[in-house]
Amino acid sequence: MRRSVLALFASLVLLVPAGLPDSKLEVKDLQNHPFAGDFPAGSNLRLHLRSGEFRIVGHTDNRIAVHLNGRNAANASELTVRFRRSGSDADLRVFGGPRNNLEVTIEVPSSAMLFVRMPAGDLTIEGVSGDKDVELHFGDLSIAVGNAADYSHVDASVMSGDLEAAPFGESHGGLFRSFEKNGSGKYKLHAHVGAGDLTLR
Repeated sequence: MRRSVLALFASLVLLVPAGLPDSKLEVKDLQNHPFAGDFPAGSNLRLHLRSGEFRIVGHTDNRIAVHLNGRNAANASELTVRFRRSGSDADLRVFGGPRNNLEVTIEVPSSAMLFVRMPAGDLTIEGVSGDKDVELHFGDLSIAVGNAADYSHVDASVMSGDLEAAPFGESHGGLFRSFEKNGSGKYKLHAHVGAGDLTLR
């Protein structure tokens, strides 16, 4: 009985601090200790991700959640999520765990302002309407940008690879490809891939 009560208390501790205005939280073994925390819509979120396969998905709830999928999800107990929130800004870091056969999905408020840095792998962002500042050193980056008219400034670049941006009427391949556009919208988009493919769709 005592062991059950302690386990319940531990699971609650993992969830409660993330809802506080200023908080720090570090979680491992996400399959048994799911990560979720309150986060105001329209706020700044900095994501520092390890190499691998990641999806960042916007949703209507004012919270951040991290889920694991793939054949290695059950073996990812060492994958760690470190969350730090200060007022309306937050920093989320994901590190450790297996790199192959594992997809990490991060749910964020759809109006979050994103800053994302990732060394290598596949990164997909969809359903997020706020500012997006995203860089991937090596791999494939795909961003669902929505309506091109929503942006005041867009710059995208690839040092080696393909750059496809149909909503902005751009398609380039080869070395050192880039474009920059200004508009009447309110959001900003910066996307860069060192070596690989960048798709704005």
